[in-house]
Amino acid sequence: VQLQASGGGLVQAGGSLRLSCAASGTIFSIDDMAWYRQAPGKQRELVASITSGGNTNYASSVKGRFTISRDNALNMLKVVYLQMNRLRPEDTAVYYCSAVLTVNRGSNKAGYWGQGTQVTVSS
Repeated sequence: VQLQASGGGLVQAGGSLRLSCAASGTIFSIDDMAWYRQAPGKQRELVASITSGGNTNYASSVKGRFTISRDNALNMLKVVYLQMNRLRPEDTAVYYCSAVLTVNRGSNKAGYWGQGTQVTVSS
């Protein structure tokens, strides 16, 4: 199983970025997917999450500015997006995607992490 994140970059305050994370490999089903971020010297924090049914949850600091969504295509590629608008310098961090998934029918659920993607917001 691999989670491949992309879309980070450098943007001015007030700008927008869209992050993507694609899950691939041997996957029977995916439950929750989420985005976390970690700023230098700080702990990793949850930014937003989305269930397989589309229920979403956001950190208070990003509510109203960020939108999480996912593409439950019928093929084995599952993608989660994070649309980030009205970015602020304090949003600067490495952003990580995660997924709780089942590899095979009958196997236990397990959590997986993607590699981080850097988001830098200049003032």
